[in-house]
Amino acid sequence: MIEEMRLRGLGVIAEATLPMGPGFTAITGETGAGKTMVVTGLGLLLGQRADSGAVRAGAPQASVDGVWIVDEGGPVAERVREAGGDVEPIGGGRSELYLGRVLSSEGRSRASVGGRPAPAAVLAELAEQLIVVHGQSDQLRLKSATAQRDALDRFGGPEITTARDRYRAAFDAWRAVDAELTQLDADRDARRREADDLRGRIADIEAVAPQPGEDAALAERAEKLANVEELRAAAATAHDALSNDDELPDAVSLLAEARRAIERSAASDTALAAFVEPLADLGYRAADLVTGLSAYLADLDESGPQELAAVEERRAALGGLLRVHGTLDEALALLESGSARLMELDDDGDRIERLRAQRDELAEALDAAAAELTAARTAAAERLGAAVTAELRELALPDARLVVTVEPGTPSVSGRDDVTILLAPHPGAEPRPVAKGASGGELSRVMLAIEVVIAGTDPVPTFVFDEVDAGIGGAAAIEVGRRLARLAETSQVIVVTHLAQVAAFATNHLTVVKSNDGSVTASSVRRLEGGDREAEMARLLSGLPDSGAAIEHARELLNLSRS
Repeated sequence: MIEEMRLRGLGVIAEATLPMGPGFTAITGETGAGKTMVVTGLGLLLGQRADSGAVRAGAPQASVDGVWIVDEGGPVAERVREAGGDVEPIGGGRSELYLGRVLSSEGRSRASVGGRPAPAAVLAELAEQLIVVHGQSDQLRLKSATAQRDALDRFGGPEITTARDRYRAAFDAWRAVDAELTQLDADRDARRREADDLRGRIADIEAVAPQPGEDAALAERAEKLANVEELRAAAATAHDALSNDDELPDAVSLLAEARRAIERSAASDTALAAFVEPLADLGYRAADLVTGLSAYLADLDESGPQELAAVEERRAALGGLLRVHGTLDEALALLESGSARLMELDDDGDRIERLRAQRDELAEALDAAAAELTAARTAAAERLGAAVTAELRELALPDARLVVTVEPGTPSVSGRDDVTILLAPHPGAEPRPVAKGASGGELSRVMLAIEVVIAGTDPVPTFVFDEVDAGIGGAAAIEVGRRLARLAETSQVIVVTHLAQVAAFATNHLTVVKSNDGSVTASSVRRLEGGDREAEMARLLSGLPDSGAAIEHARELLNLSRS
């Protein structure tokens, strides 16, 4: 529940604190005093869109702060912690939650949740679990088919919630397969062209049969073959320098002669003997080089113009793939991935048949889920109509009858039902949709009766009614006040009203007081008790706060509310 709300610089309100608390709080005040700003401030705290026009004239910004009492381990506290904020334990498993919103005159706004900055969207999420606000626009919203269906679903409780969840799961599954099938049918020509193109590309690659890194290896081989004579001359020169059959000295022979000379005298000096092993090693390495160069020269002897021509021909074939795919790796990747894609495309016919069969199965499941949801709504509709009719009798509509119908409608994610709320205001009258046949006063009472009934199955912590008594008065207003008081036995109820008959039933009466210094109107909020409350109710009754007859009437209303 809302424990307290503080407003600064909002509309005509310079600064005001509204002590709320449990039970039934009535907020009254003269026209233009700023009662509507209380609802506006609540809207800001609940994440509604910020309008810079609500900032008080001449003020740089408006701010709204609220203190809520919530369950310490409940979903609201958990969501606050997820947003980075926290709640303040106050004992008994309860905690205080601080919410705030600041709106600048330039239109920028900032929100805070549990003492930490947060997006306004988090406030909106919390609002769904904290409060229900009803104003004139909500009375109009009750005329919409969607709002009427939602009201029935709320009243139906877990039975409808379970059936609706099953229907939505079945609907989503059917819609996903249907969308895929529709897309396949629509793209069939394009997919056929894609398959033909892909098949041609794969055939070209397979015809060449490239190997990873083959283009680089061929380039290296071509470079070698193009310079074979120069390579042969260099290798032969090196080979002859190391070893030759002529009488000229070569490196291998000279190294062998040096080793033998050292060995002959090594016994006389160990220092000289140390050179024997390195010279022997050099001799072995030189001999290995001779063998390697001989093999290299033999390979060159086998190379010729025919091999170079073959290499260039192969490079030309690979070059065709490179021009199309950019690199050999990309061509090989297409060969691997394209084959899988081609199998998928070639399977379109069978795939469509499988999807059609799957869609038919899902359609049967969807039909069953829709029938279950319709049955649950139909049963709940009868109960809701009877319960609201009984409430309307308590709201000075003794002969009114409410009927809720459930008829086949356009299939959607919410079901296949059109829900309509109809009202017969007096005996003999045919029930007519509330969107067409209910007056403003009747619509206010129908909305209140529906909320009272739904609260029994779908309780809400806090209700806020902005002039729910519009269009009514007299005995009807007394019954509205009595019904709001009864609703306040299980929920916090806050009502902005202009009727003393409604305010009399409040356990907490606040008034928005307007003062004028000649240039700027400022409002504040006071809690009324005793004579002050009687005077405010007299003003509501007659416009004269000091009228003896009006004060006596106010006392009579207060005594009536306590009986």
